[in-house]
Amino acid sequence: MNEHLRTALDLAASQIPVLPLRAGKVPFGNCRRCTDTACGGRPNMKTPGPCACPGPCHAWAAATTDPDVITSGPWRRAWLRASAVAYHPGGAGLTVVDLDNADAITWARENLPATQTVPTTRGEHWLYLGRMQSANAVRPGVDIKSTMAYARWLGVGTGVMSALPDVVRQLAVSKPATIRPTPHTVTAPAGGGECPHRTPTYLERGIAMAEQRITEATSGVHATVYRTFLAVLSKHGRCGCLTDAHVTRLFGAAQTKGETLRHCTDAWANARAALGV
Repeated sequence: MNEHLRTALDLAASQIPVLPLRAGKVPFGNCRRCTDTACGGRPNMKTPGPCACPGPCHAWAAATTDPDVITSGPWRRAWLRASAVAYHPGGAGLTVVDLDNADAITWARENLPATQTVPTTRGEHWLYLGRMQSANAVRPGVDIKSTMAYARWLGVGTGVMSALPDVVRQLAVSKPATIRPTPHTVTAPAGGGECPHRTPTYLERGIAMAEQRITEATSGVHATVYRTFLAVLSKHGRCGCLTDAHVTRLFGAAQTKGETLRHCTDAWANARAALGV
């Protein structure tokens, strides 16, 4: 048994969900369908795509505490090739404040309650007891990793873990991300024919239904967002009637469900690439 697998089993025994990372801190695709992100996940595999093989098979969604899964054939082979162990902080009831440089560490020492601290390559992870919505770039050099995210396991660190304070929770909501849909060019049908939708009502109904589908998702939000974007683009992406205002509405519905702007952007780009629009 190699060191990474042994660490993973020890963490799982403590009810900390784990997953293997390959070079570059990137998760493995644990099935053939996910090779080269064929399932629709982001290009670096850091977020799960709409894979049904039989369930989420990479990134934070794959993290598990089940020793039978961890030591199964596909996972065992992954651990043999792994360069690091990752864990899902939110799944363990934790929040990681990822401080990426000396300035961020100085800010944390002046503004955040002392807690368990783990050195990283460039900075520190500050661990708090409690989970919250993950958020990137809440301030320069500071990311929050909790639900729907993963972090590298770098040891237990030093200090006593404190309860998640309001000042950290507020970081994720004090500067809400501005919704900026990716620039997109839609191509008119060959021959320059008329829009097949005839009236704006058809498009409006489609966008409203897409918003509702995302809003009503109770699980698999990542997959729902991607599939909904795919459906909208397949129906409305080639005739020229889909505008940035419509895309903004879709991004807004996804962000209301906790999706990051970055994931929305990537999911939209992946859907466009899949359809060639």
